[in-house]
Amino acid sequence: MEPISSLSREYVYVFVDGATGVEDVEIAFTTPNVEPTEAQWKPAQWHITSPRGSEARILIGPGTDAPLTDGTYQAWVRVTGPVERPVLPGGLVPIT
Repeated sequence: MEPISSLSREYVYVFVDGATGVEDVEIAFTTPNVEPTEAQWKPAQWHITSPRGSEARILIGPGTDAPLTDGTYQAWVRVTGPVERPVLPGGLVPIT
């Protein structure tokens, strides 16, 4: 992923294989290789759905629930279905 300015307000996207786009979805940002705590989860939305899965998104930056400062973050996505609740790493997000 290309670096994002800490002054920018924009969406970060995480693709989830097998998601239908109707489940509840949350995204968290942590230090790389550190699992999120319950307080770090923020509500996200589904953006694009395909037969393969769905793309979750969350707005980051000033004035959002995720005002990330300079650094590199690990994105995590949590999908809540009727039975399962997978927590999946979503890649690194560099903020400059």
